Amino acid sequence: MITSSEVHVADRNAEYLGISSETLMEHAGKKVAEYVVSRFNKEPVLILCGPGNNGGDGFVAARYLSETNPVTVFLVGYEKDIRTKIAKKNYTKIQNQHVTLYDLSSKEKVPYLIEQATVILDAMLGIGLNGTLREPYASIVDRINKEKDKTLIAVDIPTGLGTNCSIHSDHCITFHDIKEGMTKENCGTISIVDIGIPPDAVTYIGPGDLSIYYPIPKINSHKGENGRVLIVGGGPYYGAPALCAMAALRTGADLVHIATPAETAKQISIYSPNFIIHPLKDNTMITNDDIRDITKYIEKVDSVVIGPGIGVADETMEAIPCLVKETVRQKKSLVLDADGLKAMANDHEILIHSPTVITPHAGEFTLFTKTILPDDVEHRERIIRSWAKNLDITIFLKGPIDIISDSEMTRLNRVHNQAMTVGGTGDVLAGIIGALLSKKVRPIIAARIAAFLNGEAGNKAFAEKSYGLLATDVIEKIPTVLKDHL
Repeated sequence: MITSSEVHVADRNAEYLGISSETLMEHAGKKVAEYVVSRFNKEPVLILCGPGNNGGDGFVAARYLSETNPVTVFLVGYEKDIRTKIAKKNYTKIQNQHVTLYDLSSKEKVPYLIEQATVILDAMLGIGLNGTLREPYASIVDRINKEKDKTLIAVDIPTGLGTNCSIHSDHCITFHDIKEGMTKENCGTISIVDIGIPPDAVTYIGPGDLSIYYPIPKINSHKGENGRVLIVGGGPYYGAPALCAMAALRTGADLVHIATPAETAKQISIYSPNFIIHPLKDNTMITNDDIRDITKYIEKVDSVVIGPGIGVADETMEAIPCLVKETVRQKKSLVLDADGLKAMANDHEILIHSPTVITPHAGEFTLFTKTILPDDVEHRERIIRSWAKNLDITIFLKGPIDIISDSEMTRLNRVHNQAMTVGGTGDVLAGIIGALLSKKVRPIIAARIAAFLNGEAGNKAFAEKSYGLLATDVIEKIPTVLKDHL
């Protein structure tokens, strides 16, 4: 079973892999026509089409059906209302076929058209409908549902499914997989047909993960409403928290706070005036003396990133579990990265059932879990999924092929390049995830978006800088990727 959002992700990712939406629509309409012809050859067919891509599937079906059956198409709207180029293109095509066409200007003819048909195809509204079914759809659905001697076939899903007014179809021809909420009771017999979405469009991360799930800010939102991030890091290293913070800002977080030792704070303040910096008590490391202050900072944000540049001093390793525990207690989303993972190697129970993303590479995963990962991706995937289930968190395992899992959902990622082994790119990834979590994106979805956003930014940087790519180059390409895909 697949959600409407995941369908849209798969469609976008299929296009990224070379299978266009136009091709998918062609396959979908053809499959519908084949289904009808195999059961109702030469019988008159009425196809009710909406102005979206569900209607586009209906237009394609009409073109194929016109070769064998009398076909009438009723557009619930007008030609100018057709929303997508591919649906409009297929509407134009049937104007040159043996298809009788009506639009909403002939709404009074609907009862007569229903009466003349043996088969009614519902291609009015597809996936993603929210709320109450509006007019003129509600009246048309109500009229169709009164018919007892017609065969009603839904294209992909019945119009209005999930609302209090939906088509009571006898059959449903659904594409790729059963959609969320579909049952025999509300759809009739369900036939799943393959329309050519490649398996990799679902298995691997692609632009659909970003374009479908990235939370676009509301036009009337105010400062802070689009994400407040706290980065707890620095000490022996100041570059890591600075890179993490800039990546979070470039991803769209409104405010980024950095809690860092006093000397590190001075260096980071030179790096950028965009950060809100909180110098801690010790000059060189995070200690237990900082827990009370950092707790106050956690209260003010939506997500916390712990780990970039903190080092492995004993005092820091002792303080980090307390900070993680406080973050979890406050129910704030958490990214645990770098040496933060090492600090938590013996305190897994603190993380259980929390909105946490951990971002280890293979060596860090072994330190964290005492589990050595094999090279085989399938075997690695099983191990990552098992740990994600046991801890009930999201794991982002970095590698030649990234593995991202919360156990219920697992995705692979190959959108990156070999130059991204340069220092700092892991901090960039952590900042991106932290920003997305601050926008209330679910951890597994945040990790999926971040995988593509980070990797595609890296690929754009690589196209310019080649093997001289730096982490800062990746950060500067994040807005370009957002612009390209949103």
